[in-house]
Amino acid sequence: MALVSVRNPRTGQYDYQFLPPRRDELADVCRRLRDAQPAWEALGIDARVAVLDDWRRALAAHRSDIITALIADTGRYYESVLEFESVVSSIERWRRLAPDLLRYGESRSSALPFIRLEGRLVPYPLVGVISPWNFPLLLSLIDALPALLTGCAALIKPSEIAPRFIEPLQRTIADVPALSDVLQYVAGDGATGAAMIDLVDLVCFTGSVPTGRRVAEAAAQRFIPAFLELGGKDPAIVLADADIERAAAAILWGGMVNAGQSCLSIERVYVEAPVFASFVEALTDQARRLRLAFPEPQSGEIGPIISARQADVIADHLADAFAHGAVAPCGGALVEYGGGIYCLPTVLTNVNHTMKVMREETFAPILPVMPVADADEAVALANDSHFGLSAAVFSGNLAMARAIAARLHAGAISINDAALTALIHDGEKQSFKFSGLGGSRMGPAALHRFARKQALLVNTNSGYDPWWFQREAQ
Repeated sequence: MALVSVRNPRTGQYDYQFLPPRRDELADVCRRLRDAQPAWEALGIDARVAVLDDWRRALAAHRSDIITALIADTGRYYESVLEFESVVSSIERWRRLAPDLLRYGESRSSALPFIRLEGRLVPYPLVGVISPWNFPLLLSLIDALPALLTGCAALIKPSEIAPRFIEPLQRTIADVPALSDVLQYVAGDGATGAAMIDLVDLVCFTGSVPTGRRVAEAAAQRFIPAFLELGGKDPAIVLADADIERAAAAILWGGMVNAGQSCLSIERVYVEAPVFASFVEALTDQARRLRLAFPEPQSGEIGPIISARQADVIADHLADAFAHGAVAPCGGALVEYGGGIYCLPTVLTNVNHTMKVMREETFAPILPVMPVADADEAVALANDSHFGLSAAVFSGNLAMARAIAARLHAGAISINDAALTALIHDGEKQSFKFSGLGGSRMGPAALHRFARKQALLVNTNSGYDPWWFQREAQ
């Protein structure tokens, strides 16, 4: 097994290495986790909550080391701090909610009065999580936390593009022995992820559609569940009666936070013609105020492109757009500083659906804006996509906004805001089209994905006289 070299997104240098586990080593890790899972399940939900609370305190004690590693992995500062705090908040949220949500199957009567129904949740013993590079910590735990609380053991393989945070995080896990028995991170590559699918009982994957398809096919071969959160090309619709300054500010945040490197980023905007010019003016004015995070991570809001391969995609989308007549009121280029690749905050106009930037996932701080005649055209264009992750609608008329939201083929619709599912994890949603597969990773359903429901049907009669024993002899 060869060493994997990791690129620093701020310098362009390959300054970190790791050795992926051999298949037999990975199998040994899985056996250890699987062996420990029954005792973890037997602890009960209240004890598991207490263990996760101990881990929350261990994370706080190592906060600086973890954030420093996340900055090295991603090149950005503010989102790394937010990512760490979001994980801590997520633990706090689940520890409040899980005990009630996992109480299941109280005895009740059935259609036959002498048959009582009882039920229990049976956790999948070992959950495998394959997570991406854009939010390395948060997206490695968004599925693992509810799985652990449900009573599963969890094996997590983050992206090989952003693995530095694993070392300080593993130290926090080691500080909580009851957790270290059932939670393990491995630094690995694509082959490691493929091997995991053969060793776990359920797989959660966050990443691209092509890789997600391969994960789903491999899981189907083993007849195990696969929960997939894949790409997005999220639209925003701005109606003529919207608060234009507010819409511009929200869409700018939704499209450019983390330099647009999020599956739920706003990546295309449809604006009713009467307010198109004023919206573009407001959006452009606000975009010009954003600064690149150079020379220091704290120097600005727009960090580097984390993946060099993604930078090639961005360059291709921009070139294709300009070749077909797009105009950039601001930005419109990739630049290199200190060896890192940055995309200037970009607004594009004169765009249409022949362009890659309007149809394919760009993953960059680029907002193409297109005028529409009315809400019907906006909805038609918004739905003209292979993706259906989330969307946004802006209107001064909430009834109208809700009506438009109901027509959109997407799992979560923010109204008079954008990308709210990045912050609000309470609403159950599922991905539409090629944006994903499986139950909601948000809300109460996030827990129940990780357990099978077992029914006990209890006959409470003292005797047993099936009807066929009562038939008269023929």
